[in-house]
Amino acid sequence: MGRLCVLLFTIACILSTNSCARAIGVNYGFLGDNLPTPANVVALLKSRNIQKIRIFNPNPDVLTALGGSGIEVILGVRNENLEELASDATAAARWVNINVSPYKSSVKFTCISAGNEVIPGPLAGNVLGAMQNLDVALNAANSPIPVSTVVPMQVLGTSFPPSNSTFSDEIVATMQGIAGFLATKKAPLLLNAYPFFARTGDPSNVPLDYALFVGNAAGINDGSLHYMNLLDAMVDSVYSALEKVGGSTIDIVVSETGWPSAGNTDATVENAKTYANNLVSHVASGQGTPKRPGKALETYIFAMFNENLKPVGVERNFGLYYPDMTEVYHVNFPAS
Repeated sequence: MGRLCVLLFTIACILSTNSCARAIGVNYGFLGDNLPTPANVVALLKSRNIQKIRIFNPNPDVLTALGGSGIEVILGVRNENLEELASDATAAARWVNINVSPYKSSVKFTCISAGNEVIPGPLAGNVLGAMQNLDVALNAANSPIPVSTVVPMQVLGTSFPPSNSTFSDEIVATMQGIAGFLATKKAPLLLNAYPFFARTGDPSNVPLDYALFVGNAAGINDGSLHYMNLLDAMVDSVYSALEKVGGSTIDIVVSETGWPSAGNTDATVENAKTYANNLVSHVASGQGTPKRPGKALETYIFAMFNENLKPVGVERNFGLYYPDMTEVYHVNFPAS
């Protein structure tokens, strides 16, 4: 009996480790005129054991290259399509028939994102309708893929301390509707969270070590919870805001986070390497956040490549790789 218990415990540990390793992904953007072919990118992803990606729009060449790879994919809907998808159910069906149905047998779609960072903003009122129509269309096409949307930290009106966080007044009703949909469908909310921008926006109050997951960071206390890194505090702030609009059962997926390697004083190769590797270790540990301990925080690093069609400065320097597929710096992705 003792040996059986040891065996079961060992199996549980292996399964937990693999699950946490699979919680790490990357964003694969296309805003460059010198990027490698999708087939070469997929080969690179597989060689590094990167098993999850997020793409911002349904690029057919990329989706074809992903076929049979086993890589899990968050697929984005272009922001400019949201209004039509929200107002026209046939448009949503057409979008699914063009962008999902031809690939669903070979590509592992894990989520459809109805827009990227349009809340708050003029398109915010279209998000829930687009999510609902896409959900109906996906189920009608026998493709029951969860539908969500990506929000930035700017959805918060109050963000400190994390337990006091609320959505800003102008979007409370919008987020309440979205939270109701996500809770009913058991789908996650996708969150873009960048300690880098918090640090550069308020360097006197955001210590670099705290932003970089460096172990000697002093951290902050929030009641009985203690935060040793800024990303956890950012994520838990959004969890607190969700709870206040009826979304206490909703999980958060960090759809973007990263650190640029050039472009300003804090944007260095060394800082980017430190952030990315400490992030991977933190997520792979499975410890979760103080508000959701023991639950691996699915996280996507931004981004795969430096993209030369983005604005000059830090925006061009978030890549793990140069377009020739050489490393900007090395990240220790977990082994399978």
